[in-house]
Amino acid sequence: MLGQKITSAQNPKIKLLQALQKKSAERRAQGLFVVEGVRELEHCLEAGYQLHAVFHCPDLLQQLPAGVKAQQCACYEVTADLYAKIAYRATTEGIVAEVKERPLALEDLALSEHPLIVVLESVEKPGNLGAVLRSADAAHADAVVVCDPLTDLYNPNLIRSSIGALFTVPCVACTSEACIAFLKEHGIRILTAQLQDSHLYYDTDMRQGTAIVMGTESTGLTDSWRKAADAHIRIPMLGRLDSLNVSVSAAILLFEAVRQRN
Repeated sequence: MLGQKITSAQNPKIKLLQALQKKSAERRAQGLFVVEGVRELEHCLEAGYQLHAVFHCPDLLQQLPAGVKAQQCACYEVTADLYAKIAYRATTEGIVAEVKERPLALEDLALSEHPLIVVLESVEKPGNLGAVLRSADAAHADAVVVCDPLTDLYNPNLIRSSIGALFTVPCVACTSEACIAFLKEHGIRILTAQLQDSHLYYDTDMRQGTAIVMGTESTGLTDSWRKAADAHIRIPMLGRLDSLNVSVSAAILLFEAVRQRN
């Protein structure tokens, strides 16, 4: 690990870091993404990701985490003023890292005997996906599958909102067709969350292998999922509105599966 000190925002290494934070095209081109904060970085390393470079501010972080020290990567010191420019949050303990991408495929998933999977179709907001990952971690779900995604899985807002759950829950991006075929092949029941032609979620058996499938709040699920479903489920809405935020719905349905299985 190198100990070079960087003081200028015009340094090419800082410009690359900021480009990775802001542009999904740059992340894809470089095969890198950015993780900020000690807790998030520790989850990332525990999941087996490899670091490319680390930027830390000694004024905020006196000692690098042990997992970072064990990595063979470049390490740069930055001043407090520069760190304030490259960090999204002031409470991330003074460390930002560039991490090598390691995308998962459906066939990489190690499923339990009775898998519990969350499927999200065309979810656009990184914050929603991050919140779903937190619930999936809490419910010990086998995986989160994002079908036809409108945001990349390494969006910094997603990583921050998940507080590192992106690294604790296997997360796969694929097409809806590929996901439906995978679920059918593995005998996992498909439960689609929808208002039409549906039953109350707590009257539906979730004890066997189950995939809880949700779409966007504005358009819901496409017909391919509705037709592939083994059951349609809904959360009762007793007020004047007809839907919940997708992350709230995911938490409710995940913990119904947990309740039934315990």
